[in-house]
Amino acid sequence: MNKDLTVGKAETVLWRFCLPLFGSIIFQQLYNIADSLVAGKFIGESALAAVGNSYEITLIFIAFAFGCNMGCSVVVSQTFGAKEFERLKTAVTTACIFSGAVCIALMLVGIWGCNPLLHLMRTPEEVFADSKLYLDIYIWGLPFVFFYNIATGIFSALGDSKTPFYFLAVSSISNIAVDILFVKTFRMGVAGVAWATFLCQGISCILAVFTVWIRLKKIICQKKPLLFDRELLKRILVIAIPSILQQSFISVGNILIQSVINGFGASVMAGYSAAVKLNNLVITSFTTIGNGISNYSAQNLGAGKYERIKEGFLAGIKMVWCLCIPFCVIYLFFGKYLLLLFMEKDSGAALLTGRQFLWILSPFYFVVSTKLVADGILRGISAMRQFMAATFTDLILRVLLAFLLSDLTKSALGIWCAWPIGWTLATVISVFFYRRKTKNSVHAF
Repeated sequence: MNKDLTVGKAETVLWRFCLPLFGSIIFQQLYNIADSLVAGKFIGESALAAVGNSYEITLIFIAFAFGCNMGCSVVVSQTFGAKEFERLKTAVTTACIFSGAVCIALMLVGIWGCNPLLHLMRTPEEVFADSKLYLDIYIWGLPFVFFYNIATGIFSALGDSKTPFYFLAVSSISNIAVDILFVKTFRMGVAGVAWATFLCQGISCILAVFTVWIRLKKIICQKKPLLFDRELLKRILVIAIPSILQQSFISVGNILIQSVINGFGASVMAGYSAAVKLNNLVITSFTTIGNGISNYSAQNLGAGKYERIKEGFLAGIKMVWCLCIPFCVIYLFFGKYLLLLFMEKDSGAALLTGRQFLWILSPFYFVVSTKLVADGILRGISAMRQFMAATFTDLILRVLLAFLLSDLTKSALGIWCAWPIGWTLATVISVFFYRRKTKNSVHAF
């Protein structure tokens, strides 16, 4: 069901809209968590390291899909808020054409470029073949990743956060079952993990796209919408390109950090692979809520209801901080048991690596969640220069400090300390830009 986010109490509207988004991202993260969990439990530590190593490269592809998602979602939100339904449908088809072209280009890059990138990351010989195999299969599933993201972006733009949740819940649970079937029963190894993800993402994508098509047909237009519009493409690109650059630069930064981690051996790689999946579950949850706040801000911007945007910031902070508390408690006191889920046996070096990572990062979830709420509003009101400045500050600091501190401490412990420093400074910048952009309401927009 489509929902107008420009009416009702801001806090209530955001809770009802964002909670299903949060549930969706939990299930979406189960794809990656299940891959690592099954690889570590049923294949071994090297397989866990290989899947984790490959994951950093897949994030580059996901970055482009996410950028297309956000470009489409924000523009569709703005046209929906302004009740411009012909332009809404044109924005959807324009985004699909653009995303399809980007997807084809990335598949070609992936087919020819993953092997050199794995070498550049200093991937150890014992995990290189499995990393390459996982990526080769993943690349052929990129169309599913792209068009599923476009479909979920449209659902969110129309105020519907429940439908994507239902799709992801079913497909993620199915992915776990198929992972175990392919790996444990059919003995397919890392290939089984990759094919399970390919199959479940494909089914989820087809169902989501079909549902979007049915939903859009029910929106009545006065005249036939255009299939493609250059002006709308420019508006989509204004959001999509910075979002793609943001996520891509983060992914490139993570690859550089991964190359440092790889120098400490397979055990540290395995511990980091497990811990970073748990960390990404939290960060992606905050990011998804920030995306929901972008949709909320974009609809209210389109409707000219500027004060509601500032109300949304305070409501968003309450929401993410409520999520920070249980995550911090669980990771600080029970992180060991979560990490052991990924490991076939109690590997001392791998487990210690994962625990140190979670101990250092989890208290700072309150900080980074505030940044992601502010970023959500900046993106929703198309303040992309400010959005990019805060993001790149975080990224550049984390990468530089990872190299510097790991060299000074001669251990991976220095790498983990880079995250909180980058998060803290970037949060100060994001909140500053948010306050400046919304200081004078109407004039700010």
